[in-house]
Amino acid sequence: MRALIVRGGWAGHEPVACTDLFRDVLEENGFELRVADTLDAYTESGDHELIVQCWTGARFTAEQEKALVARVRAGAGFAGWHGGIVATGYEAPDYQYMVGGRFLCHPGDFVDYRVEIAGEHPITAGLGDYDVHTEQYFMHVDPTLDVLATTTFRGEHGAPETAGAVMPVAWTRRFGAGRVFVHTLGHSPADLRVPQTRTMIERGLLWAGLGATG
Repeated sequence: MRALIVRGGWAGHEPVACTDLFRDVLEENGFELRVADTLDAYTESGDHELIVQCWTGARFTAEQEKALVARVRAGAGFAGWHGGIVATGYEAPDYQYMVGGRFLCHPGDFVDYRVEIAGEHPITAGLGDYDVHTEQYFMHVDPTLDVLATTTFRGEHGAPETAGAVMPVAWTRRFGAGRVFVHTLGHSPADLRVPQTRTMIERGLLWAGLGATG
C-alpha cells in the first residue's frame, strides 16, 4: 500500500511538522510513504491508496485539479486538516465539490470553544466532547456530509450573525469510489497533539486509505 503526502503552501501552518506527526501511524499500518513538495505530484503517474494534503493557499492548475479529482473518484482516499484542505483551491470548483467544504473566516482568531461529537462513527468511537483554544472555522459546507463533530458559534468576536450556527468540525464523504476525510482543527502541531483531535485524524486517515474503521 502506498500513501502520498503533499505538503507546502503557507508556512504559518507548518506543513512539514504537522504532516510528520502522522507518518508513524501510516507506516505502522502498512503504508509506504512518498512525500512531495509540489502540486505537480498529482499529475505524475502513481497508484496511491491514500493522498494526504497539507497545502494552504494552493492555486491548482487545471491539470492538477483534474488529475487529483479523478484519482479520488477512482478509489484513492483523500484526507487532511485545517487550512491545508479547506483554505485552498478556491478557484478549483471540482476540488471544492470533492472536499465538501471551504473556509470563510475564524472570528476572534484564537478563542475558547467546545467540539461536540455528532452521532456514532468508528472514527469517533469512545470519544467525548472536548474544549479547545484555537481558531474556530466558519465554513460553507455541503449538506450531504457525514458529520462527525460540530461546534456552535455564539455570535461573539464582532460576528453577531453567527450566533447559534452549528458548524461541522470533522466529516467524511464518499466521492465516487473514493473516501474523503476532513478535520478543521490543526493550525499548529500543538493543536494536532490534542488527544481527541489526533485520534480522530489518525482514524480518519486510515478510514480514507484503508476503510479500516468501517
